[in-house]
Amino acid sequence: MTTDAPRVEGRAGREPGRPGRAGEDPRAAGGRRTRRRILGAQPFGILLSAPYLIFVIVVFAYPVVFAVWMAFHDFFFAAPGADVDTPFVGFDNFVTVINDPAVWRSFGNVGIFLIINVPLTVVLSIVLANALNKVVHARTFFRVSYYVPYVTASVAVVAVWLFLFSGGGLVNTVLGPLAPQPSWLVNSALAMPTIAFFVTWKGLGFYILLYLAALQNVPKELYESVSVDGGGRLRQFFSVTVPGVRPATLLVVLLATITGANLFTEPYLLTGGGGPNGASASPVLLIYQKGIEQGNPDVAAAIGVILILFVLIIAAIQRRFVGGEER
Repeated sequence: MTTDAPRVEGRAGREPGRPGRAGEDPRAAGGRRTRRRILGAQPFGILLSAPYLIFVIVVFAYPVVFAVWMAFHDFFFAAPGADVDTPFVGFDNFVTVINDPAVWRSFGNVGIFLIINVPLTVVLSIVLANALNKVVHARTFFRVSYYVPYVTASVAVVAVWLFLFSGGGLVNTVLGPLAPQPSWLVNSALAMPTIAFFVTWKGLGFYILLYLAALQNVPKELYESVSVDGGGRLRQFFSVTVPGVRPATLLVVLLATITGANLFTEPYLLTGGGGPNGASASPVLLIYQKGIEQGNPDVAAAIGVILILFVLIIAAIQRRFVGGEER
């Protein structure tokens, strides 16, 4: 003869494993869990982050969406309040962009820039940050010295570089007969590398600070362990420092890539708008010229969409190989 086992209830009359409060409607408990998943454990945090979220939507998200819309329409700037037709043209603007040799050259130019700028930025910033981290005397002075160019207005710094790298500038005077002809910024082969060195030098202080912050989290015991095993400073650098700041390296690579892909001020000021003959023109400079100067914002928007895809692809590749994603 069998008897039914009594049902065991959980604390406060709940069944074991059943979420919610005692006597609570399961639908109400489910709604509360859904709100928790959407709003998070601390919904008040959304209120605190709302100003920045609005800033991102207004300054970044909306312009990107509007640019994508423009790229698929026949769009031009009109007087405020004017009602003009903007018919859908499909991929016509993209076809125009793809058939434009200037666009291809601008992407090639920025590719050359990134090949020079990104590795140079990573190597110099991590080496200098490691050196500054070991400095005992005048540490603040050296850190500020590297950071000053980053916070200095580009227009002021560009004037110095124009003085240094012009035809009769200080660099050519020092080099004498070894100076390139034509000079640096008017030489189609040297204009973009010169700009890459300038941007690397100007932004180095920011990336050094990122690495200095990352170095504070590298355990000192690891250096001591390598030292006990007979490893010198070089081995400590490659065995402890480089792996220890790998997340910072990924961040530096991504930021340098995004900054380089948005290159505008430097070629605009240093080479007079992408000269000589478009050898230093960047996609963003071309967007400005076609959208503002030539009155073709729809074509400019198409270039912008292609540039976004280009940066996303490069960033994904960098994340895969530099970030070392866990499998």
